[in-house]
Formats: sequence, structure tokens, C-alpha cells
Amino acid sequence: MRELGYEQPTPVQLQAIPLVLEGRDLMAGAQTGTGKTAAFALPTLQRLAPLASTSASPARHPVRALVLTPTRELAIQVHQSFRDYGKHVPLRCALVYGGVDMNAQIAELRRGVEVLVATPGRLLDHVQNKTVHLGQVSVLTLDEADRMLDMGFMPDIKRILALLPRERQNLLFSATFPEEIRTLAKQLLRNPAEVQVAARNAPAEHVTHVLHPVAREKKRELLAYLVQTRGLRQVLVFCGTRIGTNRLAHQLRRDHIQADAIHGDKTQGEREAALEAFKAGKTAVLVATDVASRGLDIEGLPQVINFDIPRSPEDYVHRIGRTGRAGLSGEAISLVAPDDHESLAAIEKLIKQKIERVIIPGFEPGGATVAALMGREAGRDASRRREAPRRATAPMPPQKPVDPIFSKPYEPGQVQPASMPAPEQARRRERPVAALLGGLKR
Repeated sequence: MRELGYEQPTPVQLQAIPLVLEGRDLMAGAQTGTGKTAAFALPTLQRLAPLASTSASPARHPVRALVLTPTRELAIQVHQSFRDYGKHVPLRCALVYGGVDMNAQIAELRRGVEVLVATPGRLLDHVQNKTVHLGQVSVLTLDEADRMLDMGFMPDIKRILALLPRERQNLLFSATFPEEIRTLAKQLLRNPAEVQVAARNAPAEHVTHVLHPVAREKKRELLAYLVQTRGLRQVLVFCGTRIGTNRLAHQLRRDHIQADAIHGDKTQGEREAALEAFKAGKTAVLVATDVASRGLDIEGLPQVINFDIPRSPEDYVHRIGRTGRAGLSGEAISLVAPDDHESLAAIEKLIKQKIERVIIPGFEPGGATVAALMGREAGRDASRRREAPRRATAPMPPQKPVDPIFSKPYEPGQVQPASMPAPEQARRRERPVAALLGGLKR
């Protein structure tokens, strides 16, 4: 393992590896970037090593370990980890996922493999075609089980479970544990050991959180402004839809920012090319949907930006888990529009943390934005105003509510600015973003 730079086990590895080696079923909760792949891959390889064969006969290489992942990207990374860790062990490892031709996968499966990493849908395709047999699986691992639940894979998982031997070891890894996952665990696991290296549904410890209130129509300009003025060189941006990712990447390129998009409609080759360019620093901004980004392992990723606030607060935890990995620091930035306030409240409730609000000069939200982000107090004030009878007299003077999102009472027309030089603030007020960015080089 020293060849791969491993010196000390991470907490999840320290706790999980001995349990897996004992043959125990395991329910493990760990955030991404904590070393959880090694926590199940290393002991699985060690347990299978005595059964390894140097024979060329496929019959000598039945599938003994099956790892199910929710996305192609995560499957690729897990498969690579097994290959790296098992470099000196004569065990064969194969990878099957959708979006690519099946023939190469079929040829590899027919040669025989002991470790199979797969996405559920493509694995069932191979089962239907009789190109894979699961009758000798002794270790089953469900990686990122919560995401498989979110993506609707539970019916496929149950079909796969019905094909496996009853006597086997079951390992379930999940970043979060909604009740549905706990129900699945009760059905799947037998007298399991439980490992929890982070608080349930907790965000990564080394990530700082900040949000910028902004009108929805100004989000793209604000994103471009942040990237350019802060000199961001590697930032992962989350959008809610596939169409939105394409549109945003195109608009950023038009603003002279190297950007690309990944989502489920792109081919596997296109997604891999976009990811490699991003890792190599050729692309400054990678715009992604939640599904496409799941399992992305980008070493030292400094920032994650939520262009669209996730509907599920658990997805916020998953998203920001892309940064602040392996003990490094990271930053989670959210662009919050007026209609995002309910999702924001759910996120803050889940992570048990009040996210710092910072308004960027020149992108001041209107009164509706402030009222929406002020929460229930603002809502009750608005309700009282609606219920009051209308008068023919002059309108009421502006109210000065104490806004909990600011460190001091909010005055209409005032902002709590982000820290930047005063001259830059003045210039920003005078010129639109397009004018600011027009003279910048690619």
C-alpha cells in the first residue's frame, strides 16, 4: 500500500477492515473522501486471495465478490481501486456499466472474473443475456446505497439479490441513512456491525459554507463574476437539470471562461473526456447534475458551487462532499434566489448550521429576496399587512426589520458586502458583467 501513498488508515478503514476480515456483515456510514473504498476493497481482496487461481480456465475464476454502485463514474473509480490494491494478487477484476457497447464486457466476463464492479441496470442486462453468473458470490457490497435509493434502483437491487447465494457476506456503505436505507439494511444484513465515522447526514468537517442572496436572473452573471474576480481555477458547479448544465456551460464559455458540462445524456466517452480535462486544469468550471457527479473523485477540489439549490437537503451533503476531502479544506458556495428559501431552511436544519450570508455589491437582491430569506418573521409581517384594510392615504414608510441573515439590522438599500477593494465595488456598479469580462483573456 505504500506504493500508493498510504501511510496511516483513515477512521473508517481502521474500524471497518477488521470487521470485514472477520466475515461480519457491515453497515458503514462515511462521507465521500474518507477512504471508504479501501475499507471494503482491501479486506475483500485479502479474503479472496487464498481462492485465487493462475489457471486460464474461466471456470477457475467465478464471480466471488460483487460491488454495486449507482453511477458509471463511481464504478470506474471502484474498479480502478480494486486493480491497484490487487496488483500483486492473481484475482481478475471486471467492470460493467451502461452507456457503452456490451461486447467488450461480454468478452471479459467469459474469460472469468473473481471481482465484478457493476451498475445495477447493466448487470441485469448481462444476467438476461446469460453472460454472467452470480451463483458463487460470497461478498456483496452496496456502495453509496442512499444514492441508489434516490435514483430508483431498489427494484433492480432486489432482483439482483434474488440471484445471489443465501450464504454470503453483505457490506452496505452509505453517506446518509434515511429510513428506507435502514429498512433495506434490516432485510439484507444479518447481525451487522455498524460503523459511523461522521454524524448522521453531517457535512464534511473541513468545508466552509457561504451563500450569496441574488435574484434568479442574475445568477449566471454572479457566477461568472465570482470565477473571474476570485481567479477560481477548478470549481464544480451543480445545476438541477441536464438542459440547465448545457446552457450554463455555454454561457460561461461566452464569458471567456473555460467550462464544460457532464450529465446523463452525454456518452461515457464525452463524460470521461470532460472529467479528465477538468482534473488536468484545462477546464476551469465543470457544470454537472447530481446524477452525473455522484462518485466523482477529484483530488484537492477547492470549491463547489450550488448554482441551483438542491431540493433534497441530503443532496446538499453529497454535493459538498466533493470538496474538503481527505483532510483538505474546501468551500461550498450557494447562489440563493427568493424561491429557494424553503430548501435553504431544510438544508440548515439537516446540517445543524447557519450558513453565512454575504451579498456581493452590484448583485444586491430586491426586497422580495431579502423577505424570502428572512424566514418566518418576514412571512408573518407580510401576512399581517395583507390582512390590514387598505387605506387611501399615502403608503406606509419602509419597514426596518431585524434580518437574521445579516450581522446588523437590515436597512432597505443597504448590503453586507463581500470583502473586495472599494474601487472594484465602484467599477462593478457602473458596468455590467459582460463589459467587465469582455477584455479578459481565455
